[in-house]
Amino acid sequence: MSNPLNSSTLQRLETEKNIWVATTRPDGRPHLTPVWFAWFEEKVYICIPANSVKARNFTQNPRVALSLEDGVHPVICEGLARPIPKPGPDGVREIYKAKYNWDFAADGDYGWLVEIEPEKWLGW
Repeated sequence: MSNPLNSSTLQRLETEKNIWVATTRPDGRPHLTPVWFAWFEEKVYICIPANSVKARNFTQNPRVALSLEDGVHPVICEGLARPIPKPGPDGVREIYKAKYNWDFAADGDYGWLVEIEPEKWLGW
């Protein structure tokens, strides 16, 4: 697809439950996991435990790759991750509550809200 952010892709970013996040460990090995996410103002937001592998990886290398789960109509994003103070921008918390019935800002086990700024989109 010439523009992965067409109306179908935008709808998927707003409604799909999981996005796969790929990070790089300090020794160069990849780390890939599905996570809940919010798509808000052209950025992806994930909430993770502060002591997670992802958090350690973001600290040493903020470059990430994201992918929606559908293998038939893939949407892949490369971007930069940075932790931001919870609850983050107005709207992110509400998206999490609506999608997952979860208030991440009140969950002490998930200490990091991570904002991922897309740099490149791929899709076909």
